[in-house]
Amino acid sequence: MSLIRAFTEHPASVGETYTEHLVNAVCLGTRMMLAGIACLAHGVLPFLFVRTGSRAITELNGRLIARQPVQPVQPVRPVRPVRQDVASDPRLPL
Repeated sequence: MSLIRAFTEHPASVGETYTEHLVNAVCLGTRMMLAGIACLAHGVLPFLFVRTGSRAITELNGRLIARQPVQPVQPVRPVRPVRQDVASDPRLPL
């Protein structure tokens, strides 16, 4: 794998340039760290940051889902009909 490809393959797979991916990853990571610190403080002082962790998770989840490229729906294979002689064989388990 070439060095340039190592830096661009994954960002391209989510529809971003390297720089866009870097900015998004830094923003998401910083938000996660700040929420984690708030959760640690909440553990010691339960009256602080009561909803901060769950609000951050909800917000980050929404942002990540919104960034995902839409995947084309795969066509469902039609189900083959079961032959009547096989379906009525009493030796076969139901």
